[in-house]
Amino acid sequence: MSSSYPYTPTTLRTTVKPRPWVPFKPHEGNVKVPPLPFKPRSDDLLGVYNITTHIIPAANPRVTPKIPVPELPPRSSKRTASDIKNLGLELMEQQVLYGEDGYSGETDERLLWNCVNRYVKKDSEDKIRMKGITLFLVHATGFPKEIWETNIRYLLAVCDVIDEIWSWESVQHGDSALLNRENLSGSFDWSDNARDIANFFINYIPEEVETSALPIQLHRLPASISESRQKSGFSSRTLVVAGHSYGGCSATLAALHFPALFSSMILLDAMIDTYEGFVWEHTQHLVGASLIRRDQWPSREDALRSFKSSRMFSAWHPDVLQLYVDYGLYEDESGCVRLKTPPVHEAVVLANPRASRETWQLMEKLDERIELLWILPGKASQDVSVLMEVRKQRAWRRPANSSNIVFNSSSHLIPQESPEELARVMADFLHKKYDISSGKSRL
Repeated sequence: MSSSYPYTPTTLRTTVKPRPWVPFKPHEGNVKVPPLPFKPRSDDLLGVYNITTHIIPAANPRVTPKIPVPELPPRSSKRTASDIKNLGLELMEQQVLYGEDGYSGETDERLLWNCVNRYVKKDSEDKIRMKGITLFLVHATGFPKEIWETNIRYLLAVCDVIDEIWSWESVQHGDSALLNRENLSGSFDWSDNARDIANFFINYIPEEVETSALPIQLHRLPASISESRQKSGFSSRTLVVAGHSYGGCSATLAALHFPALFSSMILLDAMIDTYEGFVWEHTQHLVGASLIRRDQWPSREDALRSFKSSRMFSAWHPDVLQLYVDYGLYEDESGCVRLKTPPVHEAVVLANPRASRETWQLMEKLDERIELLWILPGKASQDVSVLMEVRKQRAWRRPANSSNIVFNSSSHLIPQESPEELARVMADFLHKKYDISSGKSRL
């Protein structure tokens, strides 16, 4: 069952002053391309879409400096909720200081990489429509790019009009984290994820959807194409972005600066917020819990058993949980399996919500041409009840050309808990928005 929130005017405010966009600068000299940290995928989706993985250089320079990565506190079963919250508060206060002292004036041009999965129709005789739909997916904090694949399977079974799908991965997540492990900083600004996404759209995603193979490292496009895209958008694509939580905020910040690229956005409880009151305190607990979370198991089977015994993971769709085990973990030197996204970097991302507050401040100025569909959690919990007013105002922060749906079956982790319901809503949105009749189910 689902519902929606009626129009709710904004009363929540934030005093943060949005910073100017940091322009892109190409890396100088020879760029040494790292190999993928795994064997290329050999499977497909529904027998119809090929899966390939690609890398691009992340945006240069970085907004935050390269500073030492914080040391993890020792894991202990004796910590109270108050202890965990204090650990989070300490890291959050450290991160604020990095932004306010001399570090903020430094330029950091370390070379980082983004991984992205591509899903494209196999049959070269299939008609690729001019300005056809390209779906771009952005994960929440702590999850790999493959976390969307259960949702994608359900979506493609009821909606056969998507020409190409790209699933994004932030620099400290999943396979991107494995590529960047020696160069990650102890501080991270969400605006860099927005800049990385915009960098991909402007400088790297190919001009047209091609069913032929693409190189692992995508080639940088000519400056003339990049400049045209910033002003006029894509010549041969209709871009639909779906972003979850941190990913939804990052994508929205990119859209605020380059609106011509975006046709519509599906925002899954995107973390665009003032971070006042309960939200700030709740974030302290999340940061502390991330710092001390378990990150190693003897095997994938042990990891799966451990996840199933967790209150959070046990609420997931079983296929999504299996994807997390298959693609969110890797075998380390000891033969055990470990999280690809290091807990300390998950905590650092959560501890730096300034860009979320800036996006809240700017949100009402988002180009009204970009249609917004908000998908919000409604499952009974403290998070839903306490943050209901925040979510109501979030969904109507840019009221023109916006709508929202509340999933009463889900908490914040909508793609993990309700991938099939999410697919139906996404398909319905695409069919109505782009005046396309529904295709026949293949499941």
